[in-house]
Amino acid sequence: MSDACGCGHDEPTGENGEAEEREPEKLWEVSELRAAAVAGVLLVAALIVGWTGGPHPVELGLEIAALAVGAYTFIPPTLKRLAKGKIGVGTLMTIAAIGAVILGEVGEAAMLAFLFSISEGLEEYAVARTRRGLRALLNLVPDRATVLRGGTETVIAPAELRVGDRMLVRSGERLATDGVITDGRSALDVSAITGESVPVEAGPGAEVFAGAINGTGVLEVEVTTTAEDNSLARIVRIVEAEQARKGEAQRLADKIAKPLVPGIMVAAAAIAVIGAVFGDPVVWIERALVVLVAASPCALAISVPVTVVAAIGAASKLGVLVKGGAALEAMGKVRQVALDKTGTLTANNPAVVEIATADGVDRDRVLAVAAALESRSEHPLARAILAAADTVTPAGDVEAVTGAGLTGLIDGRPVRLGRPGWIEAGPLAGVVERMQHAGATAVLIEDESRVIGAIAVRDELRPEAREVIARLHAGGARVSMLTGDNTRTAEALAAEAGIDTVHADLRPEDKARIVTELRQGRFTAMVGDGVNDAPALATADLGIAMGAMGTDVAIETADVALMGEDLRHLPRALDHARRARSIMLQNVGLSLALITILIPLALFGVLGLAAVVLVHELAEIVVIANGVRAGRTKPLSPAPTLAVKASPALAGSPS
Repeated sequence: MSDACGCGHDEPTGENGEAEEREPEKLWEVSELRAAAVAGVLLVAALIVGWTGGPHPVELGLEIAALAVGAYTFIPPTLKRLAKGKIGVGTLMTIAAIGAVILGEVGEAAMLAFLFSISEGLEEYAVARTRRGLRALLNLVPDRATVLRGGTETVIAPAELRVGDRMLVRSGERLATDGVITDGRSALDVSAITGESVPVEAGPGAEVFAGAINGTGVLEVEVTTTAEDNSLARIVRIVEAEQARKGEAQRLADKIAKPLVPGIMVAAAAIAVIGAVFGDPVVWIERALVVLVAASPCALAISVPVTVVAAIGAASKLGVLVKGGAALEAMGKVRQVALDKTGTLTANNPAVVEIATADGVDRDRVLAVAAALESRSEHPLARAILAAADTVTPAGDVEAVTGAGLTGLIDGRPVRLGRPGWIEAGPLAGVVERMQHAGATAVLIEDESRVIGAIAVRDELRPEAREVIARLHAGGARVSMLTGDNTRTAEALAAEAGIDTVHADLRPEDKARIVTELRQGRFTAMVGDGVNDAPALATADLGIAMGAMGTDVAIETADVALMGEDLRHLPRALDHARRARSIMLQNVGLSLALITILIPLALFGVLGLAAVVLVHELAEIVVIANGVRAGRTKPLSPAPTLAVKASPALAGSPS
């Protein structure tokens, strides 16, 4: 919380810097609310004694006891902050309570302490409740894990797992940490982690993450991370560390509140002094104290943080990792979305859809030369070409030419594979153009300076891509595609997805340059895989990474990460952030309006100390309740299935 407030538990850690062991789950578990309950009972007892004509010393004693219990929730923390040179709302409340006692209004001072302790307790409960939404991710890890050691099954605690252990995960069990499947096939329920509504099929070689629920099969999983450093633990650590980052509205609240507190104290002192000179000192000192309380910016200072914490906790349930208030508010302002193609708009599962050959060249020879070169490559297209080849004999002296292709030797003959332009298409120019117009990526193969063939590789659009683009447009956002692929291929896929603006043939630095240009017109988000797109993600007003589970670069570079592979999380996250930002602005406006109205009412004696405190604390309750609304979410409907089909322009082509 803001230092300007000083009315809640700012720190998520104890005095020793250790994390709090347990968040309060029920209202009565909050110490401030328990103290408020005791103070309330004592106040009621004092009122009863007064109404029945009981002894005044008894009534006064009950009021003093109520004041002591209520004030204990905020006076000690206030004194600690004062020792560090920090003046906050707790300071105003402490001065007001002491002044009321000096004026003989012990009952009103006790009422102030009672209501203020309720406000503190409700704030603590609201923050704890929303913070639990994120920390609940850690509860997805089971209490026990079965490992295979020395040929026998052993049940151990997840904390005892070591990298390289073989976990045995039976049907219905959760994975205790991240790993790679070495044996078995199953469908994994990852809805609680990534927000994916449909179980994900996984088999040998598939990467799996802590907290996923195994379906019907039995899996053997090789542990790749310890329990302390698995994907869930990393996400929680990152978000909690980044929650210190403040959004624009929160900084605005701080900018208003910090000078407001000492300003109020100076104004109250002036009212007391001037009033005492020209009028009744007791009346004007009392009014100065009431103004002091009326102008306290506690509701302003807590209005944004409560909303931020609620919204970030809710976003984690949507499968969206938001790095603090700055990222949340930035996401609510996005009006331009730049999307990478491969792995973001497409399923990142390229396949060979056509092989064209020059006259007198065998199709198998073209594929063999291409596979020989690609066997030494890490490019996504390499997987598709290698999958299409029956056998692969690696080429020698393979070298990658950045942004162009590969060169190498086969039986001493120079061979090349690369994009059109770097290798002249020659007689295959018409074929290459047709492939690109069909949305496929074409690569040319050259053997001893002669073009022998062209291979078309197509990465299908995600089945939800068109729906996502339509939703982004409906939300008022412009959408652009940024890709390193050729212009014809990019435009074909963009047309299929419903995207109007395409920037193709881009290197990573080019993407960053385009994003800089886009930012000149509208608040821009860049969505990419977090590796090749890292410069653009960092350049954008907001960087959003796809598939953040297990992708360290994506999490570190981007401000927001979509933990699953369903692109529909993108418009959903933007809608969620817009709603949260609207709630933030509502709270700031309400808080400022409250101060504006209460100060003159207190100055002219319309409202007394107890009335001002009551109105102020009720307003804080409203602000907190409004902020908690940002934590409401709706489940995502099942994702559409991917129907892989050849483009009409490629239908009937030899493959």
